Amino acid sequence: MMKTVTIYTDGACSGNPGPGGWGAILCYNGAKKELSGGEKQTTNNRMELTGVISALKALKEPCIVELYSDSKYVIDALSKGWAVSWRKNGWKKADKKPALNPDLWAELLELCEKHEVRCHWVKGHAENEYNNRCDELAVAQSQQLRE
Repeated sequence: MMKTVTIYTDGACSGNPGPGGWGAILCYNGAKKELSGGEKQTTNNRMELTGVISALKALKEPCIVELYSDSKYVIDALSKGWAVSWRKNGWKKADKKPALNPDLWAELLELCEKHEVRCHWVKGHAENEYNNRCDELAVAQSQQLRE
């Protein structure tokens, strides 16, 4: 029986491109773990992806993952199968233009094959306390890198 872990993630970037950060919260069986990080020169979408990747990498065994993010880019590309199609088509989108961030998408898709990931979009900067906390973590990381 696989464990079910709930993961919330968010990314932030000051400038886009510019200094960025990501935050993640993993919840399991009443326990909560916060993760965060950042990069000096990045984009918002790269931070959104890195947050999900980092959270999934923190899992020690295959899990059922309830993934919550306010990033339509991440949630739609995973839940609608776009990222799988991009990979299958040599990292080209349906319009034949190159898919952005293929390095991160490749890593994320590999992790999604280890876990059963169920995607949920949440409205950003709204009522969800975990999403708001992830935003705080991400913004704090991006601000540290600006100094």
